[in-house]
Amino acid sequence: MESGIKRTQSDYTLAFKLSVVDQVEKGELTYKQAQERYGIQGRSTVLVWLRKHGRQSWGSASCRLPMPVPIKNSASPSAAPLTPEQRIKALEVQLREANEKAQLFEAVLDVLKKDYGVRVVKSLRASPLAKARPGLSVLRACRHWGVSRQAYYQQLQHQQQCRARSDTVIELVRSVRLRQPRLGARKLHHLLKQPLHQANASLGRDALLDVLREAHMLVQPRRAYHKTTDSHHRLRRHPNLLKQGPDQVRPTGSEQVWVADITYLPTDQGFVYLSLVTDAWSRKIVGHHVHDSLHTEQVSRALKVALKGRKTGQMLVHHSDRGIQYCSNDYQEIHRRHGIACSMTDGYDCYQNALAERVNGILKMEFLLHRPADLTQASRMVQQAVQIYNQERPHLSLKLKTPDEVHRASVAGWIKPAVCPS
Repeated sequence: MESGIKRTQSDYTLAFKLSVVDQVEKGELTYKQAQERYGIQGRSTVLVWLRKHGRQSWGSASCRLPMPVPIKNSASPSAAPLTPEQRIKALEVQLREANEKAQLFEAVLDVLKKDYGVRVVKSLRASPLAKARPGLSVLRACRHWGVSRQAYYQQLQHQQQCRARSDTVIELVRSVRLRQPRLGARKLHHLLKQPLHQANASLGRDALLDVLREAHMLVQPRRAYHKTTDSHHRLRRHPNLLKQGPDQVRPTGSEQVWVADITYLPTDQGFVYLSLVTDAWSRKIVGHHVHDSLHTEQVSRALKVALKGRKTGQMLVHHSDRGIQYCSNDYQEIHRRHGIACSMTDGYDCYQNALAERVNGILKMEFLLHRPADLTQASRMVQQAVQIYNQERPHLSLKLKTPDEVHRASVAGWIKPAVCPS
């Protein structure tokens, strides 16, 4: 489906390209169907992706589909003509069956009206009555249904308007999901409120859910668990400073509490790992690093990246689980050198580091949907996903603002004293 907006290759993320290639190679879509469904511009764009990222041979010959072989129908032998008495008897049987069908039809209509409150005119949405049966006029069909022609045509007009609005909504949703393929309906409704109003296609959240459900575009939940934390070691543990109690540390702005965690990413060459450091106030990912081992030197690079981008000199708490990397001397030396207070969970309890776990899930379940080929491709996909998450994805806990927007406002308020958000 072509849209009025001119797109370039940079508008399509690597994860989106790999996802389209995967669907075509699995046989779920042809390359033309994928082009129409996702609004990809250019006749050969999908073929270029297939040749570049596909696991099959996508030459010009392999893209041609075999021509269907016509099936010859054998001619049926001519039946002997019926006598008038046989014809009359057959017509009587057909008339009796038609009367029984009409009585059953009326009984079903009565049950729908009385027991379920279904309006009959709403069930006429499948096709115009004039085309439902050749030779049946709209007037007679409406008389059989027990509705007026005016009500039928009003319902038909309403369906056409809803169909046009749904097409507009689906086109806008596809444009957003080019970069955020698993963005939920509430966030979509927030992002598309102004474009829908400009297109005279405004609708509520529940109506948007109905449109996405009918188009099979609702986000299906995914669950995956993989343990990357080794908390059984003899290194020193630190108390949980974020645990509820009189001494609980509560952030009132950005760069006061950072949460860190490690998650895994499967690739074609084995597992790689992603280290993340997230600001607890703004939910912004301030540091990340993709690496192929769980050595402390690799894990600590995410913290070093976060410290390089730090704008304020406030007291900072670093919260993580009790993984051996975070308890190691090298990691704790970074804390001492920068004056960071260390906080850890009470054993292997993911709920005490829920914010970091949530950010892991968002990246993996909404952005990193396709398995990368190697470490280099995984790093590129993560870089794009973090950028979209920080700058474009609205966050429910931030009143549908982006993490980068909240982070910049809070940091500016600390540098130039202002009232922090509640």
